[in-house]
Amino acid sequence: MRKPADTSVDLHPVLAERWSSRAYDVNATIGADDLTAILEAGRWAPSAMNGQPWRFMVAHRGDKAFETIIGTLNGFNKVWTPNAIVFIAVLARMTNEDGSPRPTALYDVGLAAAMMTVEGHHRGYNIHHMSGFDHDAFTSSFGLTSDLAPIAILAVGKQVSADQVANEAVRERELAGRERLPLTELVIQTH
Repeated sequence: MRKPADTSVDLHPVLAERWSSRAYDVNATIGADDLTAILEAGRWAPSAMNGQPWRFMVAHRGDKAFETIIGTLNGFNKVWTPNAIVFIAVLARMTNEDGSPRPTALYDVGLAAAMMTVEGHHRGYNIHHMSGFDHDAFTSSFGLTSDLAPIAILAVGKQVSADQVANEAVRERELAGRERLPLTELVIQTH
């Protein structure tokens, strides 16, 4: 299913065609090279002073960690995510080596997640970012140290058409249009 972005100028197809599906093929798999490439894209993202505050946890469908992550998800995310191939939990190291705060950690980690999304789309996977999870439960379940903050969970899957989705709420969201605020509301003019 295609939902190209309605843009004021042409964008690269990988960007214009990217959107967050919830309709995944439960039988799909991911090859080691594709998964490694997605993670490498995140590894090579830009970061302030090359601090690389990102950390990635990978949980494959069928693994205990995958089920643990589903248990931390909020509401509707629990409905559609079991068909994902893998989850990539994106974590941020919130402090520098000397213990001082790392003020750009969230920005840097967002860049890494964006790069993984682009690489995943380029390789034919759909990556859906989720912040709708119990961050405290996630931290506790995986025994994260206090300097690591779970930021997002990326569901990676192979998209199927909306008519293959049994859940009506998921199907409706698949068929819904894509919307964004216009640039005129987003760009602050300077003089």
